[in-house]
Amino acid sequence: MVHRSDPEDVFPTGWTRQTDTQFSVSARWPRAHRFFAPVTGRYQDPLLIAETMRQTTMLLAHAEFDVPVGDQFVMWELGYLSSPERLALGARPEHLDHSDGSWDITVDVSCSRIKRRGQGLGAMSLELLLHRSGTRIATGGGRISCTSAKAYERLRGNRRAGTGVPVPLLPSVAPREAGRDSERDVVLAPTPRQGLWRLRLDTGHPTLFGRPNDHVPGVLLLEAARQAANAVRPGRAFLPVSLEAAFLRYVELDRPCWIEAWIVPADARSTTRVHVRATQDGEPVFTSTLDSPDRTEEAQGIRS
Repeated sequence: MVHRSDPEDVFPTGWTRQTDTQFSVSARWPRAHRFFAPVTGRYQDPLLIAETMRQTTMLLAHAEFDVPVGDQFVMWELGYLSSPERLALGARPEHLDHSDGSWDITVDVSCSRIKRRGQGLGAMSLELLLHRSGTRIATGGGRISCTSAKAYERLRGNRRAGTGVPVPLLPSVAPREAGRDSERDVVLAPTPRQGLWRLRLDTGHPTLFGRPNDHVPGVLLLEAARQAANAVRPGRAFLPVSLEAAFLRYVELDRPCWIEAWIVPADARSTTRVHVRATQDGEPVFTSTLDSPDRTEEAQGIRS
């Protein structure tokens, strides 16, 4: 129900209903996920927050709002706020929830602005609070809409034929530049212009393309934003403890998508803020603003 085919990529483990619009979802974060690995070996990957929010939203939509499994979701907006100390990995036994180092997370969810489509769900907004053993990890929110399978077929019918068809794999920037250890996890291809990349798609990637899709998944766009932020602030790992994203249009697999990033003034001192914009066919398709504290581990050994 969270649109993940591999159990390793599924983070929610259960849920309870508090009211018709409020829920509590349990989740588990692995210590060493194949893609959402610790940053600098010291912090949980902040994009676990975004992915947990996304999966929580789909779980509740299916389980509590009766959205058929074949329906399609559009995440229009997603944002979260955390801090390095809330994501720090403790080495002492009392800091471990399980012997494998995984964390038990509770997500408190409040749904609002619920719009119905006949008897089904048309759209809603969500506010989420993630905590661990009573300590707040992050707050966040998002806005989604749902499209029935028949309506989606009418909307995307000419694109559905390309579902699961491999896309030519572009060369990657150096993994270190993108804040990654493995070239397979890099989603940016180089261009001659500084601060500009072409989106690099590996439709066989087990996490970013966990199932066949007729468009670029949102999780890949968030990762592109994070990697672009790493690239425009070289020499230090970018830890996106704050993120705001807007998904404006479907990003097509068979046409170039361009990623731009630049540093903008931040609200707080000792913080780097990066704005990222994705365009396709000359139109904006995705934007994101990410904040990272300036004092993180050096880029060497970014992942562990």
